[in-house]
Amino acid sequence: MKAIILAGGSGTRLAPMTAAISKQLLPVYDKPMLYYPLSTLMMAGIRDYLIISTPRDVPLIQQLLSDGARLGIRISYAVQDAPRGIAEALIIGEAFAAGEPVCLMLGDNVFFGHKMIEPLSAACANATGATVFAYYVRDPERYGVVSFDAAGRPTSLMEKPSMPASNWAVTGVYVYDGQAASIAKSLTPSARGEIEITDLNKVYLQQGALNVVKMGRGVAWLDTGTPESMLEAAQFIHVMEARQGLKIGCIEEIALRKKFVSPSALDALVAPYGNNAYGQYVRRVAEEITEQRA
Repeated sequence: MKAIILAGGSGTRLAPMTAAISKQLLPVYDKPMLYYPLSTLMMAGIRDYLIISTPRDVPLIQQLLSDGARLGIRISYAVQDAPRGIAEALIIGEAFAAGEPVCLMLGDNVFFGHKMIEPLSAACANATGATVFAYYVRDPERYGVVSFDAAGRPTSLMEKPSMPASNWAVTGVYVYDGQAASIAKSLTPSARGEIEITDLNKVYLQQGALNVVKMGRGVAWLDTGTPESMLEAAQFIHVMEARQGLKIGCIEEIALRKKFVSPSALDALVAPYGNNAYGQYVRRVAEEITEQRA
């Protein structure tokens, strides 16, 4: 399975913070926002990535993550020169996917909870049709919304409806079979000039090929679209890390625990951080793993 991370957009809701830098590079507590979606996908076992961003921000993301080699993964890059919709990421990444199933994730989505990884891994291992992940929210009018029949089957999808049919919002992680790029090419842009991901998902729904996974209380989906929600996400992560002594979204720890790299690669893993608190944490994790495997 390959993954595409869409880290583009203009970030106008976070201006002026995004006037000179992508919102996906802004900090959410102690690490760049982009670490969180990447860590989720790494925990699902994915090692081959395409990151799509703006012409301004691709070089900055490359400076942060390079080619992924130090993490035991592969990262390539592509440009979306204007915000023409989430589904366009599948068109941009068509050659990268090469007709195979692909997981698409938005670069500003933060998930917490081990109960997210098992269904995501299962969807990636059996990528037929499309799988989306729904989360119960109190303000569904802000999101794409999915409704269900009495048997729990999805019946409709609506983008930011004024009168939502349910409280189940579609989150920013999607798993598609090899048809996704060609379907996206066939879609008519919306009134705002974008190829809407909801329209793509509707095609799979009409084909009877849309699987919806409801995420329960064991998963937190954190919004980062406004200054207030970014602060709340950072506070949540700070509280959890301080209470447990374990980091959330630490891509180096995941690379070690998933055996993408061995503890002998520790120097390369901590090189960007020196002896700061983050680097010390990665060193401690590497030492624990070495002892466990001895």
